[in-house]
Amino acid sequence: MGLKLAVGGKGGVGKTTITSLLSRLLARHQETRNVIAIDADPVSNLAAGLGIPEDKPITPIAELSDLIAERTGAKPGTMGGFFTLNPKVDDIPDRFCLERDGVKLLVMGTVKRGGGGCICPESTILKALMLHLVLVRDEVVIMDMEAGVEHLGRATSASVDALIIVVNPGARSRVAASQIRQLGEDLKIKRILVIGNRVKGEEDEALIRESFKEMEILGFIPEMSEISEADRRGVRPFDTNLDEVPQSLKDIVDKLLSLKAS
Repeated sequence: MGLKLAVGGKGGVGKTTITSLLSRLLARHQETRNVIAIDADPVSNLAAGLGIPEDKPITPIAELSDLIAERTGAKPGTMGGFFTLNPKVDDIPDRFCLERDGVKLLVMGTVKRGGGGCICPESTILKALMLHLVLVRDEVVIMDMEAGVEHLGRATSASVDALIIVVNPGARSRVAASQIRQLGEDLKIKRILVIGNRVKGEEDEALIRESFKEMEILGFIPEMSEISEADRRGVRPFDTNLDEVPQSLKDIVDKLLSLKAS
């Protein structure tokens, strides 16, 4: 079975950038096959971080009305009534992914009516697909989640190898990370790990270590001017030379690959 990772963190901490860089590094590693990157955050844009051009259309799975109706037997937007709770989803990743450099991107989308816990055709498809990706697929699956990860569902989260919380030295980021940690523990996620991002020195590192002294810290990523420069140029960070990423990111990838062996 491949490695299954969920990435969470307060908005603005660099969660999506870190997810995209980890995905690209994992995809080129000799120990892994293709990587499936899941954009499960409604306000994320994982496609840009992976270098998928804006002119390539990406329809979120939750908005594939015809497919949802075909697989569940019910029209999207309806609630109640009868529809299948175990729809066929095994072909969806290969049919609807966009790929670049060994990373396949799948955008989940959100259920726009009834809330995250509603019983409706759209949520049924999304839950079944997430379960398939985590339990059945043998690729590396890395999921860019919302700040809260409770919508993973207990059946799915119990089989996730690790929840990675991206945190900045700022107080609000650290508070949010502690809340996400509690959610992960409630969902019985096996390992909950921390990446310190945008650290500017030993003082920032010490602050994060002290705040999460009972947790395993994967590493610290320095503030990177390449990120803001790439955003200005409209390209993914380290677009032409991924080897230029900080060594700490490469070390984090090695640690993640060791999770299955431990």
